Amino acid sequence: MLKLKRIESIDILRGIVMIIMCLDHTRDFFQDLQIAGSPMNLKTTTPALFFTRYITHFCAPIFVFLSGLSVYLQSKKKTKKELTRFLITRGVWLIFLEIVLNNFLWSFDIHYFFISFQVIWAIGASMVILAGVIHLNKYVVLTIGIAIVAGHNLIDVFNVDKKMFIYSDQVTWDFLWYLFHQRGIMQINEYHYIRASYPMLPWLGIMILGYCFGHLYAKTIDPNTRFKNLVSIGSLMLFLFIILRTFNLYGDPQWSFDVQDSFFESMVSFLRITKYPPSFHFALITLGVCLIALALLEKVKNRITNFLLVFGRVPFFFYFLHIAVIHIFSMLLKPLYGDAMYSTINNYENYMNRQHRYLGTDLFGVYIAWILIIAVLYYPCLKYMYYKMNNKEKKWLSYL
Repeated sequence: MLKLKRIESIDILRGIVMIIMCLDHTRDFFQDLQIAGSPMNLKTTTPALFFTRYITHFCAPIFVFLSGLSVYLQSKKKTKKELTRFLITRGVWLIFLEIVLNNFLWSFDIHYFFISFQVIWAIGASMVILAGVIHLNKYVVLTIGIAIVAGHNLIDVFNVDKKMFIYSDQVTWDFLWYLFHQRGIMQINEYHYIRASYPMLPWLGIMILGYCFGHLYAKTIDPNTRFKNLVSIGSLMLFLFIILRTFNLYGDPQWSFDVQDSFFESMVSFLRITKYPPSFHFALITLGVCLIALALLEKVKNRITNFLLVFGRVPFFFYFLHIAVIHIFSMLLKPLYGDAMYSTINNYENYMNRQHRYLGTDLFGVYIAWILIIAVLYYPCLKYMYYKMNNKEKKWLSYL
């Protein structure tokens, strides 16, 4: 099989995504949202708060898209049988890490009072299904990807009632629907909950599209041709987003210009798109920017991109490490805000009072904490990147 050189533009963009994602999670732990309010609330948000949150919308879809693109690149080094086995085993492994490790890092709760299926679950589940999809004709695969991303909003009419419920045989199918397409929570007993934060269907579509766009990185494709295709398709997606959004057409029609009190509120209403699950509008704007960024970054090489490469080449290592570091830092600072350190550990009482994640800094403090956390994370990520580069024969490293 071919031995392909790593494509730095993909790693650079992934590194940008990792750093921006860290900002969002730092805000989750450090900012008191009970005071600041929701970043997406038209009446209470500020430009700084809104765009701090909005830019992080690009992280999950780009990360999932690049995961699919990486699968295509893996297909150039593995047989179909090897790739199928890898996708199934890695997908199941990621689902396990989501349930056991990621939930613990977010809560430090050994009783797992609250289990959330987040983006790692969505990637893992999508990989398992992609293991079968890759055996189909490439045009069929592309059609499936487009159909899911563009068409999944058609089944919104089948959404079930979003209420918490005690587990029973009658509601099992409802929760499976939550995992598949609709965000929701199931109450297992008096103290334990399961939440489907990232329903997997639309994320599967995004991963499939990433896999399909991997063909643009085949050795037979001229770099200039790839650049033109990425920019053209990305621009077309952004144009389609503007048209659909402006005229409140299919995909995520929920904004209105004339009922807002100011231009800023109208802008927030226009840009505010549905992430859980990602609507067609959400996919258009985020993936449109992703494609254009991939094209532009292919022509850039400097000290900044070298810095970004470190995080982009160890994405899963960075993901789990940054949650742990952010959570620990928030615990260490918690006593300075007049509260006990253990109150940043999730438990039933803290969850019901919605106190387990709020520290109390303003947005400026969030940015300071974010910069410091990135600085702390750089060296271990750098060491792990070199370890992976120098130990390519160790297959288990491909699972981390």
